[in-house]
Amino acid sequence: MANEFLNFILALVIIIVAAKGSGYISTRLGQPSVLGELLAGVILGPTVLDIFHAWPVLSGDEHLPEFIHLLAELGVVLLMALAGLELHVEELLRSGKVSAYAGVLGVVIPFFTGWGIATLFGASSSGAVFIGLTLAATSVSISAQTLLELGQLRSRVGLALLGAAVFDDILVILFLSLSLLLVGEEATGGLSTVVFTLLRMLGYFVVATLIGLSVIPRLLNWVSRLPISQGTVTFVLVLILLYAWAAEALGGLAAITGAFMAGLFLARTSVRDYLIDNFATLAYGFFVPIFFVNIGLQANLRAIDSSAWGLGIILLITAVLGKILGSGFGARVGGFTNRESLQLGIGMVSRGEVGLIVASFALIEELISSNNFSILVFIVIIATLITPPMLRASFATQTVPATTKAEQLTES
Repeated sequence: MANEFLNFILALVIIIVAAKGSGYISTRLGQPSVLGELLAGVILGPTVLDIFHAWPVLSGDEHLPEFIHLLAELGVVLLMALAGLELHVEELLRSGKVSAYAGVLGVVIPFFTGWGIATLFGASSSGAVFIGLTLAATSVSISAQTLLELGQLRSRVGLALLGAAVFDDILVILFLSLSLLLVGEEATGGLSTVVFTLLRMLGYFVVATLIGLSVIPRLLNWVSRLPISQGTVTFVLVLILLYAWAAEALGGLAAITGAFMAGLFLARTSVRDYLIDNFATLAYGFFVPIFFVNIGLQANLRAIDSSAWGLGIILLITAVLGKILGSGFGARVGGFTNRESLQLGIGMVSRGEVGLIVASFALIEELISSNNFSILVFIVIIATLITPPMLRASFATQTVPATTKAEQLTES
């Protein structure tokens, strides 16, 4: 037990130092710090150094990667809660039409193109569906971090991007429910399974909104008057975790959607600035760097057979262009300019935990081969890596507004 704890401490030291050091180098080169943190994970992972298996000092603990992964999950939850704290519900609602178009087309186009290409390369019908579904999933946590650094999170593009991600999350979960009808125990559920999933989502949004608008402000005021050390911060942390848990366990959504909603409702309270200061320190000082590095740690590009690289490259191009064209066209239909549409489309390119969950399920059910699974992980990593510099380039000639306190902390 003592050795496990020491290994855990050493791994955290390596990951945090690597994240901050590479993030600093990245900003010195004119790129977002998150890009350096992602690359640090790729270098530390099985693609290059493989610290959890090739390093004798850490290789004896089989549970260590799981511990790091759990901390990373907390990191993305706090990151999305902070993204919500930076916004106002009214601002997000004003981008509803653009978000809906961008979110829907940003799922439909990558899904069907990915399914078609996988079918052409010999994937089974059910396997091709899950490959397409992996390409359809978006994780905007990295885009949100990049927009924070650029001071553009509350711009029209930033607000529409976060709204589109909510639509994206709902559609991917619905598509996943439909796909589950093809395999396993869910095959007997029929249409009732899909209807039940939709009702779960709707129920979560309704209840979470009612609590967020009427109950949370009163509870927060009451807790802030209690003689408890850091009572407000503790209450808010518990609230964010509960919203995240309920989103996935009860609503059938991703946990990060719940955390984002909690942040939105907390942004309406009088302690918003106080919370941003405290949670930015906690999140960006410890949890968020672990999340970004852990994405790279999950990639093993050496595991892909040479014969499979053709499919991997084509699917990667499809994944990138599918989001840019799909979400970008949706934004244009919604009334954005060509430049704003391109920026939003680029912001939707990054993939993350939802896509990895879909790919992992397909592998466990033996719907895709280990080769195809490695290809999907490769796509998630590369799409995530290229999003920050592409997004920064798309905003390069725009005037950046004054940064908030949380943004200043992310750059340090």
